Amino acid sequence: MGEARAVMDRLTEALTTKNPDLKVVADLYAEDVVAYFPDVGEVRGREAVIEQWRTMTDSIPEATYTTLNKYEIGDTAIDEGTFSGRNTGPILLPTGETLPPTGKDVTMRGIDLATVKDGRIQSYRLYFDQMQFLDQLGLLPEA
Repeated sequence: MGEARAVMDRLTEALTTKNPDLKVVADLYAEDVVAYFPDVGEVRGREAVIEQWRTMTDSIPEATYTTLNKYEIGDTAIDEGTFSGRNTGPILLPTGETLPPTGKDVTMRGIDLATVKDGRIQSYRLYFDQMQFLDQLGLLPEA
């Protein structure tokens, strides 16, 4: 196992414990990291990335992650898996508004990629189906 794989595994573990440890998560990112999240787009800098993770872990605080596939190619780790949990915290929208918790369970399949240098994530990308997420929360209009 290389450095990228080890860092990605620590990130996943820190985010999907009963009490997500954002201090550990922060230590895994470079100060000048560039990240992409499907709900907000590009995010620059460690503090902005951690704030995005805080938003996610606050809205689904006891999430689990089931790995389907793990890869490491050079300095990049790639994970494909299923993220599951219950929405028990407010959902922060990109507009700054918040939605109250729905209490509904969600299960989403996603892929994330982390490029690592000197033990820290320099570039991070997360992809998941936002429509599926909103539909499971009951936040889409009826067809």
